[in-house]
Amino acid sequence: MAPRRPRWPQLKNVADPAALRARLEELGVDLPVDDVVDPAPAGALASSWTTAAGTAPNRWAILPMEGWDATDDGRPTELVHRRWERFGASGAGLVWGGEAVAVHPDGRANPNQLCIGERSVEDLGALRATLDAGASAGGHPRPVVGLQLTHSGRFARPHGTSRPRTAYAHPVLDERVGADETSLLTDGELDELVARFVGGAAAAAAAGFDFVDVKSCHGYLLHELLTGVDRPGPFGGDLEGRSRLLRTVISAVRHAVPEVAVGVRLSIFDVVPWTAGADGVGVPDAPPGAPYRWAFGGDGGVDGIDLTETHALLDELESLGVAMLCATAGSPYYNPHVQRPAYFPPSDGYLAPEDPLVGVARMLGATRTLAQAHPGLPIVASGLSYLQDWIGHIAQPLVADGWAAAAGIGRMALSYPTMPADLLAGATVRRRQVCRTFSDCTTAPRNGLVSGCYPLDPHYKAMPERAVLAAIKRRVADGGAP
Repeated sequence: MAPRRPRWPQLKNVADPAALRARLEELGVDLPVDDVVDPAPAGALASSWTTAAGTAPNRWAILPMEGWDATDDGRPTELVHRRWERFGASGAGLVWGGEAVAVHPDGRANPNQLCIGERSVEDLGALRATLDAGASAGGHPRPVVGLQLTHSGRFARPHGTSRPRTAYAHPVLDERVGADETSLLTDGELDELVARFVGGAAAAAAAGFDFVDVKSCHGYLLHELLTGVDRPGPFGGDLEGRSRLLRTVISAVRHAVPEVAVGVRLSIFDVVPWTAGADGVGVPDAPPGAPYRWAFGGDGGVDGIDLTETHALLDELESLGVAMLCATAGSPYYNPHVQRPAYFPPSDGYLAPEDPLVGVARMLGATRTLAQAHPGLPIVASGLSYLQDWIGHIAQPLVADGWAAAAGIGRMALSYPTMPADLLAGATVRRRQVCRTFSDCTTAPRNGLVSGCYPLDPHYKAMPERAVLAAIKRRVADGGAP
């Protein structure tokens, strides 16, 4: 059965901030909405802020995404350089990671993901130069720039097919990725990964990056370890054990590469896995029995939050000298409506079981709770792209009222990279470039195509891959396999 269309009103049809406030009130969710976005130099979004990574000239951030267009050996291509030039042209004061870079070839999430290798200092330096050139050409100050270091763990697909490396046996997710006892990473293999992260940090520092992000989110390895209550030995069990690899990597990087700061992108909470129901709408896919024990920051229910362990981990990160945190949630693989609220799902996803505004508010509410409890650890907010035309109207009071130190955008930077620059300049939002969460930037790479915004970016519109993508979407709409 082809999935039915969502029943939620589309944000592109919301007329003004008053109408948005009315919709939020109707949903019973709490998000602040300003009537006007103040241009620079006034307004919270135009103010600079300083961490150990440097001074960012404003409160906008470009968030890291996973690229699918590097060479087979993990080196950047012209498409990667084009994306990074656009990140620089965005006018954002912080570029958090650019995109995910695997520290080990077997830890790539796809066969064309950037990967640390012998020529990484040269390659990453060229990317950094491309980004800075984009900022300079746009007349923007030099942004603070980091590099996201990752190992995809359970969701590793280094050669195009699933080759999971797991932290423990999971009652639902193992079957989804084809994991078995041979997929489990040993304690020795986890120990060896520390040097891989340190090597990536050293390459980033030599290439001129201001910080590295030790990626701990979205079900990837370091995040999955945080949920490993059943893993025996030093890397499982209680929070001290489950956070051991993350803490060890941070300490090792800080010791071996002191010239580069460390950030952490963290799934601050998680919920049970979801799947598409008979009508295409997402339904919980938790194993029988309660509670669900494998959700870091979850309360054991279907979608409840308990930030007790998250607070404890943030205390540890502060003590280790982490410069800043980027807050996200859940995973794009097993509960994307929590992690990346969208109106249109990707080909292998499901229709949102709630108005996506609820998901945005859930993530931002948890971010606010953590930011107010940990004032010494600046937190960058994410999940904002679904707000579309109204990002600035909500991002501004979020920063002004202390919900977050900065507002991050991910998918929006693919379709409309200069949105931060436009809002800072007091310009009207270019509605034809606003991301409408079509999810083509996910559907395309999930089907082996290069990543990009096919509906709105003229460069990708003109590529032959667009016709292939359209055929895939038609097949799914007709009830075929993604």
